[in-house]
Amino acid sequence: MICLLIAGLASCRQADPVFDAPRAFRDLIAQTEFGPRVPGTDAHRRCADWLRRQMSGLADSLWDQPFVVMIPETTDSSTMNNIIARFGRHDPRRILLAAHWDTRPLADMDPDPANRLRSLAGANDGASGVAVLLEIARALKERPPGIGVDIVFFDAEDGGEYGSEKGWCLGSYHFAAHLPAHYEWAVVVDMVGDSDLALYKEAHSLRYAPEVVERIWKAAADAAETAFRPERETEIFDDHMPLLMQGVPAADIIDIRYPYWHTSQDTPDKCSAASLAAVGRVLLRVIYSE
Repeated sequence: MICLLIAGLASCRQADPVFDAPRAFRDLIAQTEFGPRVPGTDAHRRCADWLRRQMSGLADSLWDQPFVVMIPETTDSSTMNNIIARFGRHDPRRILLAAHWDTRPLADMDPDPANRLRSLAGANDGASGVAVLLEIARALKERPPGIGVDIVFFDAEDGGEYGSEKGWCLGSYHFAAHLPAHYEWAVVVDMVGDSDLALYKEAHSLRYAPEVVERIWKAAADAAETAFRPERETEIFDDHMPLLMQGVPAADIIDIRYPYWHTSQDTPDKCSAASLAAVGRVLLRVIYSE
């Protein structure tokens, strides 16, 4: 009744689905418990199976997108898998949410040289983005939004060489070259679990998809989510770049300043459920405003 009375002055907005932060954090921990999800390892395979189980009861359709990767400096090859989930499969209007689920093979940025040949847990760098999207998937199942949503977990993001584009984002390159739909916009979430979360506007995203960045940061401001900072950050080559190269307006939500990046200290104790929830709530607000 109140909505009808004030319809001429303001619109009534249905509350967004609740983001279950403790459950999302449990999903972060569950991924790290498989061990480092380095492509080609048993931990990587078991995590893929776990992801499929989580999503199979939620999505309208779920499929693998396999691709073959040549191992650098050898003649070997390995098959990787992007895992794609579709919600609202008959809706012609679609958006894309993405995160990578693999981990870097070596902790080669560790301050202790003794740790640099060890693999890493990837609690923030990999598991955090996946955890946020799993919880969003549950919301999409419970209350379908007004637009179709594809969620993709990219494989083989983190095997590149510093100072070069070579070897990075292999899963998103493959996905972008074989897009299964036309996407109005896309968001990549990466390293969003830091307990001291600070999310600045990534420069490539601002340059090539400013309307997507502004939509996200406005939603954050409206919701008083202070982890989203208004300042511009430097550019980074992440999974949004192959999408941008194919003309998809894509923004990267990433805490570039995470101090434990590619170190043995990227463990769950450096992350928090509150940080996952801040990102999840903002994305839900954007999705359900469509």
